[in-house]
Amino acid sequence: MAKVLIPTPLRQYVEKRDSVELTGGTVAEVLGALTSQFPDLRKQIFNDEGKLRSFVNVYLNDEDIRYLKKDATPVASGDTLSIVPSIAGGAVDVAPSPAVAIPPTSLSSDEILRYSRHLIMPEVGMEGQLKLKNAKILLVGTGGLGAPLGLYLSAAGIGRIGLVDFDVVDFTNLQRQVIHGTKDVGRKKLDSAADRMLDINPNVRIDRYEVALDSSNALDILEPYDLVIDGTDNFPTRYLVNDACVILKKPNVYGSIFRFEGQASVFAYPGGPCYRCLYPEPPPPGLVPSCAEGGVLGILPGIIGLVQATEAVKLILGAGEPLVGRLLLYDALAMKFRELKLRRNPECPVCGDHPTITELIDYQQFCGVTVQEPAPPAGTKEGEIDPVDVKAKMERGDNFVLLDVREPHEYLICNIPFAKLIPLGDLPKRVNELDSAVEIVAHCKSGARSAKACDFLRQAGFRKVKNMKGGIIAWSDKVDPRVPKY
Repeated sequence: MAKVLIPTPLRQYVEKRDSVELTGGTVAEVLGALTSQFPDLRKQIFNDEGKLRSFVNVYLNDEDIRYLKKDATPVASGDTLSIVPSIAGGAVDVAPSPAVAIPPTSLSSDEILRYSRHLIMPEVGMEGQLKLKNAKILLVGTGGLGAPLGLYLSAAGIGRIGLVDFDVVDFTNLQRQVIHGTKDVGRKKLDSAADRMLDINPNVRIDRYEVALDSSNALDILEPYDLVIDGTDNFPTRYLVNDACVILKKPNVYGSIFRFEGQASVFAYPGGPCYRCLYPEPPPPGLVPSCAEGGVLGILPGIIGLVQATEAVKLILGAGEPLVGRLLLYDALAMKFRELKLRRNPECPVCGDHPTITELIDYQQFCGVTVQEPAPPAGTKEGEIDPVDVKAKMERGDNFVLLDVREPHEYLICNIPFAKLIPLGDLPKRVNELDSAVEIVAHCKSGARSAKACDFLRQAGFRKVKNMKGGIIAWSDKVDPRVPKY
């Protein structure tokens, strides 16, 4: 029997199990047995031609077998197969000075005292601390991963740190984005993060880029820095950062988080793989929930962010063995770290021997993300219903079903009386519990999942279906403020 480890995003298709033991003589036979036992999983990891999808990797005893013939790769009793999918969280006012600065050649008395615990380490010493002072690092994102990165890199004495972010601090950020405080809610994250970093170390120069990183500005923003640290939470920006780093020949220190699990590696390092070698294509939209939908343990980005910060400092110092060609996996529930070996793909379209992507592309389109125009301030779209109108239907006693498609643990946080709970993932199996002759109003937290539920129901033959605009958050804003937000 071989054990197949199931990652969190795919457990909904295998009865929420974290591992399955199966028989088979080859990797293909074991995966075939797995998808025969759990048919819903098949379309998630295989394409229509029966080939492993590009955003899914399979490891045999922690060895990367992506470029081996899986049909012939033998599996012995006691072997472990790991399925590892990709997981996904104004103007530039303070621009770099045009003046050419002379790299510091010494530390002030204050800096010698500040960095004394570094200076007495032979692996760092005066020479290493000067390398850190002369270093230029760009942080893409000042959220969950960017928070510990900003704190510790400024404390370590990185001389110049660029911050890219255009968001503002939200109350829900405070559970994990420890660089921001309660008093910062509503402030620009750039300002909040910079203030905290300068409070830790006023010797650090901080460049602020209040922009959404995209194909038009990425190369210009990344170019002045020695290395880039990816603290993003979405696939378009993750692929953008990777491709820009490969084109500019700058190391990309990667990290990602989801619920209780995290990943870290170093991409675009000379001779090593890039992110596209690991995941040539992103998962389809909606397969991997965002932190806002799926949640994340608040401590997790601290752990992964500190791994990224450590790798960045090692790269600057030229010390130790960086995470090049290695993918570090962390499971907080099991309190285990695992390491998987990565291979550079010679046919990679970005870093391969004959690259076909030599300039930045439209990453929204590549990742299948539909860019929607902002909704008008008043009114609803066809197929939507405002929470106020849903409340009026209740008061009139209209015959309809209020369908809650959130998860059971979300229902326990808050709910609307008399709503019927059928999680979105269970809807295909429980659709028989609904009457197509009765009007159905679906809702979730914000309206995204319930929109998918409405699409599914319409395809299943339901005609009286509407999506409650804004979800239970809008219900709290417009109907009943006693319903807590989360």
